[in-house]
Amino acid sequence: MVSYSTRNVAEFIGLSPDRVRRYVHRGVLEPERNIRGHFNFEFQDVVLMRTAKRLLDAKVSPKKTLKLLVKIKSNIEVAQKLASVRIYACGQSVLVRNRKALWNADTGQGILDFDNRPVQFALTSLHGPDLMELLEGEELDTDDWYNLGLDLEEMDGERAPIAYARAIELDADNLDAHVNLGRLEQIQGNLEMARQRYMRALTLNKEHQLANYNMGTLCDEVNQLDAAQAYYLKASEVPDAHFNLARIFELRGDEVTSFRHLRHYKRLLEVT
Repeated sequence: MVSYSTRNVAEFIGLSPDRVRRYVHRGVLEPERNIRGHFNFEFQDVVLMRTAKRLLDAKVSPKKTLKLLVKIKSNIEVAQKLASVRIYACGQSVLVRNRKALWNADTGQGILDFDNRPVQFALTSLHGPDLMELLEGEELDTDDWYNLGLDLEEMDGERAPIAYARAIELDADNLDAHVNLGRLEQIQGNLEMARQRYMRALTLNKEHQLANYNMGTLCDEVNQLDAAQAYYLKASEVPDAHFNLARIFELRGDEVTSFRHLRHYKRLLEVT
């Protein structure tokens, strides 16, 4: 079994060694010690620390981050590795997904039923006096609608899919609009629609990094690990593709290849 030192974990994730040790002292991490008394972390500890980093980067307070991480650990079955669980930061909320369910880590409220059928969320249509006033008299082309979609993701995420859809209506080959719309469909649980968007993008450009990466995450989400691995390998320029490959190889017991992808993930982060 490959193990990771405190320095390894800190360097891979971008946290300070002191913060990693703090999570140990608070019981979030429970590494073994080697004969010299140094911590030996497992890959699931790296996964949990990466979640901590993303929460902190998303401006979740250190106190709330710690509280959420403790809840996440306590709500996961003892026999189940964290490497088999997906954890998402959505603003101040944290969602946790395993093969059977999706739930809010803070409230414990389920979002996915136990038959693994995603709750369908209706996308709000693009209307309203504020937006119509903004667009009144404008003749927007496909790029304008795509860029509006990017802006709406920051300001009004419910309307962003409609802007991307409008960009595609004006140009069916707007590859990036397909990818972004697919990602939003995937977030909402509309996996088949997301798959169609990604496949359309890959038909236009089979080497598109984000389309391959997103297809990998979709396959990963439904536990099609062979397919996920293949798509991640085609997204070699995306750091998270290597992190996810590390997780897949860890689940398969190939710690050496897992470690190699984790190091590649770190190298890519350093140059981005």
